[in-house]
Amino acid sequence: MQDIKSMTKGEAEARIEQLTKELDKHNYYYYVLDQPVISDLQFDKLLNELIALEKEYPALLKPTSPSQRVGGEVTKEFTKVTHKYPMMSLGNTYSETELTEFDDRVKKLLPDEKVAYVAELKFDGVAIGLTYKKGILIRAVTRGDGVQGDDVTVNVKTIRSIPLKLHGNNFPDEFEIRGEIFLQRKDFERINEEMEEIGETAYANPRNFASGTLKSQDSAEVARRKLDCFLYALYGESFSFKTHFESLQKAKEWGFKISENVKLCHSLQDVFQFIDHWGKKRESLPYDIDGVVIKVNSFRQQEELGFTAKSPRWAISYKYQAASAVTILNSISYQVGRTGAITPVANLQPVLLAGTTVKRASLHNADQIEKLDLREGDTVFVEKGGEIIPKVTGVDLTKRKSSQHPVKYITHCPECGTELVRTEGEASHYCPNEDGCAPQIIGKLQHFASRKAMNIDGLGSETAELLFKANLVNNIADIYDLTVNDVSQLERMGNKSASRLIDGIEKSKEIPFERVLYAVGIRYVGDTVAKKLARHFKSMDRLMDATFEELKDAPEVGEKIAESVLAFFNAESKRKIIERLKEAGLQLAISNKGINAPLSNKLDGLTIVVTGSFEKYGRDELKLLIERHGGKNGSSVSSKTNYLLAGADCGPSKLEKATKLKVKIISEEDFTKMIIS
Repeated sequence: MQDIKSMTKGEAEARIEQLTKELDKHNYYYYVLDQPVISDLQFDKLLNELIALEKEYPALLKPTSPSQRVGGEVTKEFTKVTHKYPMMSLGNTYSETELTEFDDRVKKLLPDEKVAYVAELKFDGVAIGLTYKKGILIRAVTRGDGVQGDDVTVNVKTIRSIPLKLHGNNFPDEFEIRGEIFLQRKDFERINEEMEEIGETAYANPRNFASGTLKSQDSAEVARRKLDCFLYALYGESFSFKTHFESLQKAKEWGFKISENVKLCHSLQDVFQFIDHWGKKRESLPYDIDGVVIKVNSFRQQEELGFTAKSPRWAISYKYQAASAVTILNSISYQVGRTGAITPVANLQPVLLAGTTVKRASLHNADQIEKLDLREGDTVFVEKGGEIIPKVTGVDLTKRKSSQHPVKYITHCPECGTELVRTEGEASHYCPNEDGCAPQIIGKLQHFASRKAMNIDGLGSETAELLFKANLVNNIADIYDLTVNDVSQLERMGNKSASRLIDGIEKSKEIPFERVLYAVGIRYVGDTVAKKLARHFKSMDRLMDATFEELKDAPEVGEKIAESVLAFFNAESKRKIIERLKEAGLQLAISNKGINAPLSNKLDGLTIVVTGSFEKYGRDELKLLIERHGGKNGSSVSSKTNYLLAGADCGPSKLEKATKLKVKIISEEDFTKMIIS
């Protein structure tokens, strides 16, 4: 590769054009066709070269450049935009009888005409309208109230399945295409794992998360969250096709991501079969759906059928029933997390729901309680749809008694009595007394000693609580002052257990810097971000002295994370703890040695999913070896997976999916040969 600074402007322009074409092609293969042809590492190298060129020659940066997908622009306020074509809602039905009535109405208004329908999955996401002019994305607008929505173009540009520039040239000069922005389940699970790692409340479901992300002020944070989008409806004045089904095929040719699960139905019976099929198979999809949309296929017939005041007469939505139950809300309690986040919990009269007995349900925050107008003693509806845990969805007001009073959300911490705070723009209340609130202190100790952090043998959740209650440990640095004599005095702790714990504490001093950084518990810094920060700044000292702008320059660090890191290190108490950890001998700088040091690049560009149990290695050891040899760990099997490393008692669903996608299945022995050959 030619040195950027030695290039002429003409050479730079030619290289930028070449890189843009190449990256656009790979984005399309990866995010739309789900058929990647190069590794993530190779893609990142091309993208980094493009970004460097555009930085050196800013006049050559175009709005459609693939570099614009990484985000970075901050939007303080979203502009309201009136929809050229109102975004009307669809009528809902839950029964075949009502669908038959819809079919009867359509045929009554179109006498003596054959009617074909298109059946599509109803994605559980956020509606979006995209306007293209001369093949370039110029605007993205949310549904809003159907008449006007918010301009979220900056954030939508980060969604890699949405083309910034269309393929070919046979599209109208200007048109709008609508679709649904959503989050794949595996990405939602990854993000919720990260939330739990950093002590935050998990998100309720992918739809709410996608909606909140789309309105984020920091587009770099939107890019990191990996939203996806299916498109399903074209609007304009000069289309050549005559049916909705044709329009979807044409949109696919232009580079839009169109669901493969669309059926042209020539009878209502075909529609019923489609509904029944996906009613049974929807859990096998990598994303959430909540029903099926049925549309009249012919555009001429759609025009004749027209609209009611609220919805089109030519389309209807069939909604699947979520697993639900009715029970009594006995009380509401409040939990304090290690970051001080307060989570209200509904304590329910036990009820059977989707095969399990449910006694508790998350209420998420004060807004949710107010929205539901909850009162203790209410008869409530509980659902288990695409939720991580059951949720209360409503109240049976016919059974409410006049003696019941609205729930008053607590104003002070239930553990330490400190007045709660709520930062503007955040849903949760927090207890700010992090150094004096018992659950927060214990939570920080437990997090620090956990397997993904310092992995201190003998320091489990119960022991951490015992140490705190015995006033032996009040912060993470105190752990390194413990002696066998201190620990042996604890309940159920003899000399043998005490020695094991002290040995575990001593061994933890070998844990590499990136895991120490994760372990200290900076808000919003999960293990992935900790690795990025550690590798970018190389040492705790450099990180502690970093400015806001320097932090934002680090990979995957947006404004929110940068502000959190700054706030953490600006606190004198935190700096003292870091100083004590340094004196104790912990690894506070990147080392070329140690358990996370690279070993080879033999697995460079390969994504491997590990499942089952193994003889020679533990699963975590295998995942670490994959990373140390240049590979990437996958959480679920997809077409982007290169190998499924399968041990004993592995999940049959992963084996089945790997076989279906022709992903090579390897054994522990095969893997060992790959890394030592």
